Amino acid sequence: MSPSYLNHYKHLLLAKQQELVAAYAGRWALPSAGGHSGGDVMDQAVAESDARIQACLPQVDSHLRRAVEGALSRIKRGIYGECGACKQPISTARLEAVPWTHLCRDCKEVEHLALST
Repeated sequence: MSPSYLNHYKHLLLAKQQELVAAYAGRWALPSAGGHSGGDVMDQAVAESDARIQACLPQVDSHLRRAVEGALSRIKRGIYGECGACKQPISTARLEAVPWTHLCRDCKEVEHLALST
């Protein structure tokens, strides 16, 4: 992969990393939905649902943060854009959509099918 492409993807990854840091910091400013006792039954159900979603976000963010860090590491090691499973190049379209990916589309589909069975 050319240095200009690597630089492009590095900038995308660094921007995503900053976005995750900002989202994490902003989450602390949100009021907690736990213990909400006001409103009708629908309001309470929405508050409980929001609380469950907020509880899951740190795990999702952590996974995505590790994926971005892994992609930045692959850039440094000179293997960015190579599928971690089949060692073939990952398509530019896939890298544009998911720059932190480590699998080509075909290998990701195989992984997805294996996990869903």
